[in-house]
Parts: sequence; C-alpha cells; structure tokens
Amino acid sequence: MRTWFLCKVKYAKENEEGLLKNVSEQYLVDAVSFTEAEARIYDMLGSVIRGDFQVTSISKSNIVDVFFFDDVDVWHKCKITYIVADADSGKEKKVTQYMLVTAHNVKEAYDRIYESLNNMLVSFNVPDISESPIVEIFPYEKDDEELNPAIPDNLKPLSEVDESSEKVEENQS
Repeated sequence: MRTWFLCKVKYAKENEEGLLKNVSEQYLVDAVSFTEAEARIYDMLGSVIRGDFQVTSISKSNIVDVFFFDDVDVWHKCKITYIVADADSGKEKKVTQYMLVTAHNVKEAYDRIYESLNNMLVSFNVPDISESPIVEIFPYEKDDEELNPAIPDNLKPLSEVDESSEKVEENQS
C-alpha cells in the first residue's frame, strides 16, 4: 500500500506581468518516509522551479488512491464511504477513504471515481467531492534510476548464488 505525503513548497513565481510573487503550492509524493518524501520533492522540483524554493511542511496524507486522466490536471478530492463486516464480531463498520481524481469539474470527478471503482466488491457512496489545491503528484516510479540504482557487476542475483551453491554441494557428495 502506498504512503502519500503532502509537501508544501514556497518559492518566488513570475506572474503574467513579469513580477516575482511569493507563492505556496502543495504537492503529493509517494514515499516510504518523511526523509524520502523530502528528498524526492527536492529532486523533482529542483529542475522545474527556477531559483530557490523551500519545503515548508511535510505531512502524511489521508489519500489512499490516485486516479489520473490525461485530459486535465485539476485534482479533485473524493470522500468514499462503504460498509464492511468485522470478521471477528460480525458487526458492520463504516469505512471512509479519500481518493484523488483528475477532472474538469465536480460532476466529471464523480463520474470518473465511479468508473475507476466499478470493480469494488462492496457498494460505495461518494458523499463529498471538492477541488484540491494539489498542483502535482509524484508517484513512485519503479524505473527511477536514483531510487533503484543499477546492480554492481560484482554482485549476483540470489537465484544464481543458490544454483551455484547447490552445484558445489552436489560435487562434494
């Protein structure tokens, strides 16, 4: 399960008249810790923002899933509720989760969240949708070279080591 961190970044942004104005923007980062979230936000924004910027806060987000559609980059926060039965006591329990979806407006966000969750086994309700102040989302990419450096030549995959040790054991028998 992903852990999303909300990072607030403050920097001087050039407006339409060419004047610099201090702005504070929110970004969502998929990371395993606060430290990694900070490192990833500096890495991702370092090449995008000209000049200095400062990460003013990092907090764990209550977002559990993100649904991205290519046609728009306005994020909407959707509150999803559903009922589950507790396996031990048999009592029903209401579960609330928050998800993000890109859409042009609230109605489209509603339609897209239903489309994205149509494979859920339980029926769900969407009691609240609001436009989110999040500017951009940085999900974890498996092919990020910084996060997954290449394996050095002097190391072998464990499967190859196991095979060679089995051959040595067979030869000793």
